[in-house]
Amino acid sequence: MVQPFSLDPSMLSMIGNTFYPTGYSLVMFPDGADANTTGDRLSSEMPESNVFLLEPSTILREITPTVSDADNPLPSAGTEGATVRAYTKLALDGHHGLLVETPDAESAERMMQTVRQVPYSMAQRYRALVIEDL
Repeated sequence: MVQPFSLDPSMLSMIGNTFYPTGYSLVMFPDGADANTTGDRLSSEMPESNVFLLEPSTILREITPTVSDADNPLPSAGTEGATVRAYTKLALDGHHGLLVETPDAESAERMMQTVRQVPYSMAQRYRALVIEDL
């Protein structure tokens, strides 16, 4: 079952408290219906994984504030700030997100097999010290 998202302190980086949910992937969709349908499918196909739906307003309210805009337009030293800014831009355009527990490459690939069946705008997997494009 797709769960509503609530930011957990474990989803923040140790330095800077920026959104960095290690062991999860975040996929953004231009169409909210595609995000909902894909989330339902992932919940059925990957029952061992938590799947959270992120409405645009949730992204703007809970994830966007984890990065300071003080260094804008210059990028921060790490990519997590730039990644949060990309989510923010998409959310402002009405994109929805799914945060899916993907602790390893196999689960990330299983997730992407389902995600690739609909248009998506961005997919990132958070590993220890690495944000991977999917």
